[in-house]
Amino acid sequence: MHNPIGGLMALVVFIAPLVAFAVLPQPENSQSLQEDEALTAEQLVDAVLTRNPGLKGLAAAAAAANYRIAPAGALDDPMLTYAGAPETAGGPRGFQERVELSQTLPWPGKLGLREDAARARAEGEEQSLADRRLALMAAAKGLFAEWAYIHRTLQIKHAHRDLLVELRRVAETQYAAGRARQQDVLQAEVEAARIDTDIVTHRRHQREVRAMINGLLNRPPQSPLPPPAALPTPVEPPSLPALQEVALGEHPELRQIQARIAEASARHGLAEKDYFPDFKLSAGYNSLWMDTDQRWTVGLTVNLPFDFSGKRSASRNAAEADVMRYQWQLTDREAQLLAQLEQGRAQVQETGDIVAIHQQRLLPLAEESLNAAVADYRAGQGSFLTVIDAERQQLRTEYNLARAHADYLRALAALERAAGRPLGSALPIPANQAPAGTAVDAHKQEKRP
Repeated sequence: MHNPIGGLMALVVFIAPLVAFAVLPQPENSQSLQEDEALTAEQLVDAVLTRNPGLKGLAAAAAAANYRIAPAGALDDPMLTYAGAPETAGGPRGFQERVELSQTLPWPGKLGLREDAARARAEGEEQSLADRRLALMAAAKGLFAEWAYIHRTLQIKHAHRDLLVELRRVAETQYAAGRARQQDVLQAEVEAARIDTDIVTHRRHQREVRAMINGLLNRPPQSPLPPPAALPTPVEPPSLPALQEVALGEHPELRQIQARIAEASARHGLAEKDYFPDFKLSAGYNSLWMDTDQRWTVGLTVNLPFDFSGKRSASRNAAEADVMRYQWQLTDREAQLLAQLEQGRAQVQETGDIVAIHQQRLLPLAEESLNAAVADYRAGQGSFLTVIDAERQQLRTEYNLARAHADYLRALAALERAAGRPLGSALPIPANQAPAGTAVDAHKQEKRP
């Protein structure tokens, strides 16, 4: 007797799986930083976000989590069971076999909850990626501020080194005319040597900052970097209520915790539905039966969700505890962010005010003091020590201004990190150029006939 199912197993054996071909990533067509005339904070941030390998890893994790959403909400694969009776081969009835096809059907709502949990996990991975982007942006802007600061201070040091060389010539002239002491010449030389020592230290710091920036860019530490182009002009930050509204509504850290709450809630729903049975539908053909009416079969299998061991209640309680854990974590992180916003905004205001005070008051006063000291010394009415003290004060003022300006950008980057998004760019001012009206410029004008 011919068996209508006899060739089914051969067909199953020869089914070949489909092969998915992945597209190889193309090399990034990004301009080398070495080719830029000057490096801006925005260029550095863009380069870091493009080249940082840690960010690429999180992006791949987010993509993988999104790919897992569809499988989580799909039914399990149908099962095909085949069995044969070897002793029947060559017998009068032919080779006897049994084939069964079955499909598991979970309790209604379980697939949707599994998909919800996978979707929430994917959302958490995406928010983790967004939070990492924020952290890298803040780190890049902070290092750019330090890069701009070290270039500015080196320029200040070199300018004052040239100024001391010129003051030494003035002291030599005054000494030759009998209106000064030889100690004035030596004092100028000592101050110049002190600045040379500072320049050596600053150059070491410059190499350190360059290595840290190249680390973010996934480049060798010694790779050259362009000089900084601009620092933002200090402006009044947004109001605290506006910052709080943005942070509480958009911050990736909070949204990541909210995604964890959603995932834990879906897990809790699944634990609740574990008290209900799953089903398995089956249909088969068994040629071992003599009677042909008994060979075709259909069936229904149901698991019995007894909770004698307490495993289901334990799973439900654990899922409920996870929901509470993430809710408290969300409350704690919100309080921390609000505190960071208050602190960060105060730091932005403080550093901005310090920059304004130095630019509008301290720097002009230091310039006038140095110019007056140099003029008195030339006229034989002042001491060279007064000139050196005025030069030191001028150096400290310019140095403190550069530090405050860099600290402003660092504080602004930290405030943006706490707010959860960039706050917008301000008008740029040159960072690699001495401000107009410095003591060096005034001294050059004084030398003109």
